[in-house]
Amino acid sequence: MTHFRIAEAARLLGVSDDTVRRWTDGGALPVSTDASGRKVIAGADLAAFARAQAHATPDPSGVGRSARNRFVGLVTRVHSDEVMSQVEMQCGPHRVVSLMSTEAVEELGLEVGSLAVSIVKASQIIVETPGGMA
Repeated sequence: MTHFRIAEAARLLGVSDDTVRRWTDGGALPVSTDASGRKVIAGADLAAFARAQAHATPDPSGVGRSARNRFVGLVTRVHSDEVMSQVEMQCGPHRVVSLMSTEAVEELGLEVGSLAVSIVKASQIIVETPGGMA
């Protein structure tokens, strides 16, 4: 089983080492000791904890839809020409870039600072592991 040191877990969760230590000390995140005596967190425990801690920003549109990959965020850049536009959004820690018609940008009123919901629907998803780890 994969294990992560405190600093690695903190980096993956987007928090400080001290925050992970508080979670482990408080029993919210199970911790064990590796052969070298360092505190480590089992990958499965870290994944379960990350999933439990993930709170999606509520979708303000009030529209029901089947797509599950929705990201609520702020428009951070709009680059348009006569026909097409590139719209960048910051959705939590994720940067989402969309190409759409300039007409759509104008109809939606998208400008820097606008609240928007990005819906990702892809037919293929590629998963990689760092350093060829399996």
